[in-house]
Amino acid sequence: QAQLEESGGGSVQAGGSLRLSCVASGRTSSRTAMGWFRQAPGKEREVVAAITYSGANTYLVDSVKGRFTISRDNAKNTVYLQMDSLKSEDTGVYYCTAGPYGNYFSGYAVAGMESWGKGTLVTVFP
Repeated sequence: QAQLEESGGGSVQAGGSLRLSCVASGRTSSRTAMGWFRQAPGKEREVVAAITYSGANTYLVDSVKGRFTISRDNAKNTVYLQMDSLKSEDTGVYYCTAGPYGNYFSGYAVAGMESWGKGTLVTVFP
């Protein structure tokens, strides 16, 4: 099981940008997809984005399409989430995950992840 550590969270005004990073260490699966979940206050955890090991396939939840971009650098064992045009509804704790790509858009995404980071808080204020 890999250890995942997020960074890059913070507070930003609506319309602004943040870039989240997640570094994987320890026992990493050689071809594991990675992605991001978020949990807003009082809401369930939801998938935000995912990317296959090669980077050839990506998934973004409809609410962030056109604003967020997911990418990865396998040489650095790092996945990124570039968040632009942030809205107040993007506020929440963002979690980095590793798991089978198909699980990210299945009905059991949360249970289907192999590894979780501790999360990083993103706050978007008006």
